[in-house]
Amino acid sequence: MQFKELITQLHELFAGDEVNIDLVKHVMESYNSNPEDWKKYAHFSPHRYTRNLVDRGNGKFNLILLCWGEGQGSGVHDHSNSHCFMKIMDGQLKETLYAWPRDPNVEEPLAVTNTNVYKNNEVTYICDQIGLHRIENESHSNGAASLHLYSPPFDMAQSFDQRTGKAFQCPVTFYSEKGEITK
Repeated sequence: MQFKELITQLHELFAGDEVNIDLVKHVMESYNSNPEDWKKYAHFSPHRYTRNLVDRGNGKFNLILLCWGEGQGSGVHDHSNSHCFMKIMDGQLKETLYAWPRDPNVEEPLAVTNTNVYKNNEVTYICDQIGLHRIENESHSNGAASLHLYSPPFDMAQSFDQRTGKAFQCPVTFYSEKGEITK
């Protein structure tokens, strides 16, 4: 399967209102990552990981290539009641899962519930019912790239202070759209 074919199949899967988690994962797993297919979307920054919009999915999903420089990672965050699928396109990424804060009025560290390392071509899934997570590229010599599908799309999310559990709203932006760096 070519990258364009993957995008076409995802459009077909999201033509209706239901999200079949297993089928979406299967289709994303069916694509064998080839950097030649997606390199035009791969924009890295030396300062932080980048979110590069590949496709808006007719308003049903966003398909985004995240590029992770050496040692870069996200903060702990939720997914604004969306489904989140992640496929490793290059390298490997560590996911740390956290439980939701027990009481938003009490400051206490977030509880880690699980840790996984995902390698090239592996696919994983998270939603707010599963919990919160943080993604990081632990390598200090190699970058990484991951393809994320969010359904429905969102433009605000909550980030969490890992030490206190306090949440704050943060806008979700794109470093590039369809291969062109945004201003």
